Amino acid sequence: MSNFESQGGDDAKIATVVSDARPETLVSANDLYQARQRISATCLRTPVLSVPNPSAGDALWVKAEALQRTGSFKLRGVANAIAALDASASTKGVITYSAGNHGRALAFAARRAGIPATVVMPETASMLKVRQTRSEGATVLLLPPDEIVTHTEHLSAERGLTFIPPFDDARVIAGQGTIGLELLDQVGDLDVVLVPVGGGGLAAGVATAIKKHRPSAKVIAVEPELAGDLAASYATGQRVAWTREQTRRTIADGLRSPMVGALPWEHIKSLVDDVVTVSEDSIVSAMRWLAEHAKIIVEPSGAVATAAVLQHSQTLPAGTTVTVATGGNIDLETFVSIVGT
Repeated sequence: MSNFESQGGDDAKIATVVSDARPETLVSANDLYQARQRISATCLRTPVLSVPNPSAGDALWVKAEALQRTGSFKLRGVANAIAALDASASTKGVITYSAGNHGRALAFAARRAGIPATVVMPETASMLKVRQTRSEGATVLLLPPDEIVTHTEHLSAERGLTFIPPFDDARVIAGQGTIGLELLDQVGDLDVVLVPVGGGGLAAGVATAIKKHRPSAKVIAVEPELAGDLAASYATGQRVAWTREQTRRTIADGLRSPMVGALPWEHIKSLVDDVVTVSEDSIVSAMRWLAEHAKIIVEPSGAVATAAVLQHSQTLPAGTTVTVATGGNIDLETFVSIVGT
């Protein structure tokens, strides 16, 4: 399946089963080690924050990727992909499509590498994220949500730009997986890792790292109930697509991908222990809870993993637990309007 495959499904209010060609080889632990070296000068080693566990006496930690440069974990995957480019591939520039965080990360990493960047974003994207991406020097094009993938494909072919996928790419998965390597160093006796899922690149990379070095630990993917395509896929064993009309209902704008990528799906099937969904109310509660207890401001997508602890505290596995707070690109007025005063 192409990285440019339209992911919207049809207009029916049911999930669409996707038939995949056999994907490339899964990302290896060695790929993650190489990525860690490539991105070391660009990305921060973000802290883990100790917070009270609302369910029991087990230790609870938050991996604060909201404090990453560009405000989200997305920089890791992009930095690795750009560092892996050969000279000829980067001459004319790079391009991607993004709701915000991936695009800003691409703009930042490309500018540091001296490479022109173009980011195609939906007209519905946060204006803060649009401004941030432009401020990093990228050319930003705003289109209707259903047109961003095909237009990116068109421009890539027409102008010879190198496409850097948001998630369905081995280099991107390896970069995101460096979070898992850091967690293994930072949290002793790690038992459970909760990871948000949109396109699945983060879950794939983190699961690769954790299962390689601590196979007894549980990796649990978390997504909004209103964008629960992975939960549906995991339950049936077949990757399915939801419609964009369905997934855009969630407040977690970074997790509105109508289906996980083909390569992330293969990792998730093999390595992830469970998939849970969370309500919109739980996401809002988690945003407030992280501000109060971890002292970090996160956007809705960044709160989803912590929302699972709040909503499913009685059913999650016991033990030392980490939630990944993936991003904090939200302006204060919007944050207050969501969580209240």
